[in-house]
Amino acid sequence: MKKVWIIVRKEWAEVFKNRFVLFTVGFLPLLFTALPLIMLYATRDSAVFSGLSTTDMPSGFMDLCGEDMNVAECGQYFMISQFMLLFMIMPLAIPVTIASYSIVGEKTTRTLEPVLATPITTIELLTGKGLAAILPAISATWLGFGVFAVGARILSASPIVLGRLTDGLWLMAIFIVGPLLSIAAVSVAVMVSSRANDPRVAEQLSMLVILPLLGIFFGQITGLFFINDQLILWMAVILLVVDAGLVALAMHLFQRETILTRWK
Repeated sequence: MKKVWIIVRKEWAEVFKNRFVLFTVGFLPLLFTALPLIMLYATRDSAVFSGLSTTDMPSGFMDLCGEDMNVAECGQYFMISQFMLLFMIMPLAIPVTIASYSIVGEKTTRTLEPVLATPITTIELLTGKGLAAILPAISATWLGFGVFAVGARILSASPIVLGRLTDGLWLMAIFIVGPLLSIAAVSVAVMVSSRANDPRVAEQLSMLVILPLLGIFFGQITGLFFINDQLILWMAVILLVVDAGLVALAMHLFQRETILTRWK
């Protein structure tokens, strides 16, 4: 583990010199935390939903709200839950940016070959680079969610809404599914970076990993389905399997002999 943490510190010292990486790590959490708080502030007055009835809300969502929530409370929860998925986009977008510059950046500056010539193993190298990308993403996501939880305590329409915004569903999504998404994002970034020569190209291709989550985001907005405990649990199980396959494939594609002899 000593070698792994040396790689992590080395990556942070080099990657965070890039302004674009700093902007992504700093700006995304601020934006994605501010949006649901702004929506909470705009909808905290129950008069906003005074003209609504239960028939105006999607039937599937009324089932999620439960009988303990009135129309105003359910309306606020409905609006805010659309933005809660942003906290699951952060652990996807941030590590992709860091990992892309971490690998391809060293490839273009010719600084990766000396590292590969050392006794460090491929597992240690990729683990260090992966943690260097995952830890800032997870920290930013959890910090942003913590700020949101404090803001929700102040701005939510009622304690019932606050309880639903910080219940087991969203805690599982943020603290379990979030890290699993980061592992998937980094694995894809490593695979793309192993073949790409330009950091921007590598980042753009790696960002395609966000598309499935965007599908869930727009699916909930349009009412095709709604996020519930069962869906989040299935996401966690599927991601465990997918992550194992992606990590194995990323290690297979990252061939240090090829890097040392053919990267020009």
